[in-house]
This record gives sequence, structure tokens and C-alpha cells, in this order.
Amino acid sequence: MLDALLLLAALAANGAGLGWLALAMEVHWAQALGDGVPQPRRTVTRLRWAGAAALAGSLALCLSVDHGSMASLVWVMALAGAALCVAFTLAWRPRVLGLLVPWVRTRGADAARG
Repeated sequence: MLDALLLLAALAANGAGLGWLALAMEVHWAQALGDGVPQPRRTVTRLRWAGAAALAGSLALCLSVDHGSMASLVWVMALAGAALCVAFTLAWRPRVLGLLVPWVRTRGADAARG
């Protein structure tokens, strides 16, 4: 049971990590948050570091469950699955990726607050 939870956490870390790396790109930032939301250079750097840390954490979680050869295979397959999820999210519902950056305020959220 613990192994399943660790692998689930690894999958979530892969999804978040690849999402953060995608949001570090200007095009995907505009897709997810709108053209009017600025993307500061500091935020780009933080998103890249957070994405790299999440992917490294995911690998560590996979290594804690299985031996090295199986863990690396599971990690690479999880990366492929997470990449597909992020790509499909960007294609169909890019605003959903905005949930990965809750500290960024969009104009739509400000207008809804009044």
C-alpha cells in the first residue's frame, strides 16, 4: 500500500514538474494565464527550479519503491504519461495549468472579486 502511495506521489510530482517547466515558457504562460499577465524573469527562474526539483523528487520516490533499473523505467514511463497530460491540457484547457501558480493573479480573478 505504501509503495502505491509513493508511486502516486511520483506521478503527481512528474505532472507538476512538467507543468511548471511548461509555464516557464512564454507561450504556455500566455495560454494558461492570458496575454495581460506579465511573466517576470524571477518567476521563470523559480518555475524552472521548481520543475527540476519536482522531477528529481519523482525520481527519488521511484527509487525508494523499486531497484534502480525498474525505478528508472517506471520514472521514464511516468514522464511520458505526464508529458502527454500536460500537452493535452495545453491543447484543450490551458487555463487549468494556472492552478500550478496560485500566487499569480489574473485579470479574470480580480474582476470576479469585484
